[in-house]
Amino acid sequence: MRALKSITFAYDTREDRILGAINPGHPEAWSCWLTRRLVLALLERAGEFVASTSALAQRASADYRGEVLAFEQDAAIARTAKAITQTPPEILQSSTMSAELAKQVTISNQGNGFRMELQGEGGGSAAGILSREELQRILQMLQETAGKAGWLIMQPKPQTTTAPEDSSSKTSRH
Repeated sequence: MRALKSITFAYDTREDRILGAINPGHPEAWSCWLTRRLVLALLERAGEFVASTSALAQRASADYRGEVLAFEQDAAIARTAKAITQTPPEILQSSTMSAELAKQVTISNQGNGFRMELQGEGGGSAAGILSREELQRILQMLQETAGKAGWLIMQPKPQTTTAPEDSSSKTSRH
């Protein structure tokens, strides 16, 4: 198993998959293809997991948890901004050629951080211990890439019709 030290994501239109390049350009590099189904499930469950493990959100009232989580994520993105670098296209191209299909991505609590593990169908894998901020950055990068791929199109909410209200009984809601 390779140590996850850096990761980059790139959408490949030909494959209709997201390339997860682990440690690109280094001897311990490994890459895998992430399918739409895997990415969408990961983003949904990881978002819930991050929210449920936030000490800050746990202390906030239910009315403000969403705002607290958004603030926490914004702060994490700001704190990790200096660590972001652009991966050269030729390195991504070489990662594409050796990529295997990802079969599982696991995120779990590990001490004061999180353990992220990616496993491929061909037996390759990578894992690393991440801080909360690093995990949030990785999830944000994956979400951005999935958005660019058009995988995060919001479904329109169904229209509901309501009967006209009786003017003699009106209620106010906040």
